[in-house]
Amino acid sequence: MGRGDAEEVSPPVSSPELEQDDGDDDCYLSDQEDDALEESVLQVLEDGHLEDCHWSSSSVITKEYLLGAQKEDLRKMIELLGLKEHHARTLLIHYRWDVERIFELLDQKGRDRLFSEAGIPLRSTSNAGLPSVTEVTCNVCYDDVPISAVSEMDCGHNYCNQCWTEYFIVKINEGQSRRVKCMAPKCNAICDEALVRKLVSAKCPDIAERFERFLLESYIEDNDTVKWCPSTPHCGNAIRVKGDIHCEVECTCGRQFCFNCSSEAHSPCSCVMWELWIKKCRDESETVNWITVNTKPCPKCHKPVEKNGGCNLVACICGQAFCWLCGGATGRDHTWSSISGHSCGRFTEDQSTKTEQARRDLYRYMHYHNRYKAHTDSLKQEAKLKRDIQWKISISENKDSKIKDYSWVINGLNRLFRSRRVLSYSYPFAFYMFSDEIFKDEMTPQERELKQNLFEDQQQQLEFNVERLSGFLEKDFQNFADDEVMDTMKHVINLSNVVDRLCKQMYQCIENDLLYPLRTPHNIAPYKSKGLDRASELHICLDSAEQSSQSMKYSHDEHKTQPGLHSNESGSSLLGKRPILPLHGSSSDNSGRPSHKRERKSGGALFDLNVPAELADKS
Repeated sequence: MGRGDAEEVSPPVSSPELEQDDGDDDCYLSDQEDDALEESVLQVLEDGHLEDCHWSSSSVITKEYLLGAQKEDLRKMIELLGLKEHHARTLLIHYRWDVERIFELLDQKGRDRLFSEAGIPLRSTSNAGLPSVTEVTCNVCYDDVPISAVSEMDCGHNYCNQCWTEYFIVKINEGQSRRVKCMAPKCNAICDEALVRKLVSAKCPDIAERFERFLLESYIEDNDTVKWCPSTPHCGNAIRVKGDIHCEVECTCGRQFCFNCSSEAHSPCSCVMWELWIKKCRDESETVNWITVNTKPCPKCHKPVEKNGGCNLVACICGQAFCWLCGGATGRDHTWSSISGHSCGRFTEDQSTKTEQARRDLYRYMHYHNRYKAHTDSLKQEAKLKRDIQWKISISENKDSKIKDYSWVINGLNRLFRSRRVLSYSYPFAFYMFSDEIFKDEMTPQERELKQNLFEDQQQQLEFNVERLSGFLEKDFQNFADDEVMDTMKHVINLSNVVDRLCKQMYQCIENDLLYPLRTPHNIAPYKSKGLDRASELHICLDSAEQSSQSMKYSHDEHKTQPGLHSNESGSSLLGKRPILPLHGSSSDNSGRPSHKRERKSGGALFDLNVPAELADKS
């Protein structure tokens, strides 16, 4: 499609204002119109199929329903696998709360191997339990303690309660509370969370409360399909995605972000490309390139010196004179064409090559960055442009005119914003796609040049039509006569369709022609013609949560004497029986990374994640 005939590509515009024919008249399609209609329908079906290939749906888990969402997955494990609650949680945390994957691996690996890899003991090492004596010797502190002061784990290892308590406190402080392993050597069994809770709360209630928070937060921190919304200040919501996780989502708070890397929505850039681009724009690497291209180091003080005119004898502020051509120190006696006692006419290939390469790299970066910034700056004017358009619409609707529907202006404006965002991020994509930084050995120079020309042709077509659409939308249509308004409407609707089609074609080119043949996998979020879908809010009935708690209790009582899963004396605490604790901001998770959770103790809310962790812990 060429630039000049961009508008003629779209089907004819139909609107209530344009349709003045009598409703009783019969309408017949010519053969050409029938073929065009069939082709249009097939194209719509094809586009729908392309979007289905990247199917994903998102839902918001609010603070109030976080515990209920966690209970739902626990209930599935308890009912279908006949597990105790803490064993079900251990299994889910190990496999990152992926219920479907657990059942797939159950068929592939079998029950015993699946449980063993997750740290669930298959059978007790001591069928008789604790020995029938009044005192036992703890194998950690070697003290003789009463049998009532000794606790045994499901794996069969038993130590005194004091040693267990100190061990648990250390592990919780280290951020390993989600998978506290038995302290017996070479034992990978995960300790019973009910026993951890009981022993730690008796000595340090605040640490026990942190342990509860870690268990609750594991549903998000250890879950590949659930992530916190990265809004600032934090809205307290989490987003759960089903389907393709390489997608862009919108929280109910209005924040749009890439679900895979939690940064701003950056499609068609891959996450790797966007991370490199942000770093390149943020650091001083291009300042260094500019210095390399435009200055020479003083041979005495090594400070960069820029030549602002004159002959090739340059003087630094330190007083040292040197030759601008070769950088060598010289005296001050010179003429316009030569320097006394100095000759540097011999060509030095190495230094010249480095300078030329730095200059090319700088110019290339400036080319892509300037265009990226131009479209980004245009997007920042979104609020002002919206106000101007709404003002023009309000004037147009109040004047004496046959045209009262101006929804085409709003639709065209939304299309303009979406296409500008695509254009903006297409320049960082092109910068890394056709450079040697990521795909050095993936393409030959000939292939790179061919693919770059293909992509840039589509990019230029899109940019040309986006600017045309912007021009029509910025017209003062509130002062136009009806004929001029109709003409403007026709252009805006047609150009909106053209721009949408070009965006789809660019994404297809990126996915099929550029990224697919590469050995290094790079996934991008799919193009959404209607914009990012706002995540639906997840509602879990609290009564259902209580019923699931009772169901879990029933399942636990039924299976607690199951062979191969030894139950200790203290039993297993149920989610429904445990008090609901507020979420505090935790200082670190199991891997030592900072956590985003925040809590504010106020008026009965179950969870609030807005107070800094250090303040929440102090209070």
